[in-house]
Amino acid sequence: MAVFLIADTHFGHAGIIRMCRRPFADVREMDATMIANWNAVVRQADDVIHLGDFAHRYDAAKLPKLFASLNGRKHLIKGNHDDAATLALPWESVRDIAYASIDSQNVVLCHYAMRTWPRIRKGALMLYGHSHGRLAGNVQSCDVGVDVLGFAPVRLKTIKSYLATLPLMNDPEAREEIDNDDGGLKL
Repeated sequence: MAVFLIADTHFGHAGIIRMCRRPFADVREMDATMIANWNAVVRQADDVIHLGDFAHRYDAAKLPKLFASLNGRKHLIKGNHDDAATLALPWESVRDIAYASIDSQNVVLCHYAMRTWPRIRKGALMLYGHSHGRLAGNVQSCDVGVDVLGFAPVRLKTIKSYLATLPLMNDPEAREEIDNDDGGLKL
């Protein structure tokens, strides 16, 4: 069993193609590609944690069929476009935020990015969606949405490789020496 993460699929949302410059001619092509990509990497016994905005403007009557077509045991971290029809799907779990250990790595999972989070100083990662790549990440925090990491669920090792390419984080809780012309102040 493997754990995969994904965010911001926006199944059924034609406008997201233009808004995020997704490489699809239309919503049919986008949805078909994401379903095929999902099922190419996820097995039925795998877990997929979706960090919100699963579908938007998708026909509620057809949503259960879409959901059933996707491999794996699916968990949802609620996003701003996850309506009642999406929340009614047979998710394994639905949360606003999750604190988890994936592949022995502590993670905080939320649709929205946080500037600081529990266990930040102990190496916990903060993974989010919502920003469609417009909010820069750092070595401990990044957008795991399809507009950043590709149009398929990804494993944590792929996310960690991506995090390693990002800038160091500015730790708001760090205690550093501050030097000034008045002889310096040590905190």
